[in-house]
Amino acid sequence: MKTYTYSEARQRLATLLDQARREGRVQIRRQDGSTFLLQPVAASRSPLDVPGVSSSLRPGELVALVREERERSGERILSALSDGRLQPAPSRPASKKPRRRRTRPR
Repeated sequence: MKTYTYSEARQRLATLLDQARREGRVQIRRQDGSTFLLQPVAASRSPLDVPGVSSSLRPGELVALVREERERSGERILSALSDGRLQPAPSRPASKKPRRRRTRPR
């Protein structure tokens, strides 16, 4: 990791930002000896934020395909349960809500 002086960082801020993006972090040292870390912030994206896919499906066909697959997988699960190849998940006890602390008026 490269360390720059405060003066160098001021003169080359755009370059330092690019370097931090490429390498992960850059250090900046002030004249009094204190050191600071410059690093990019990880972008928070939704896991559902994906690029679209072009297809030749007509409107409603995708929905029909998904429903059909859900029915087949449900039938496979029911069949496995009845044959004993699959055990039902144990039911979990209902979780208790944490008790709220009462605060006394002052």
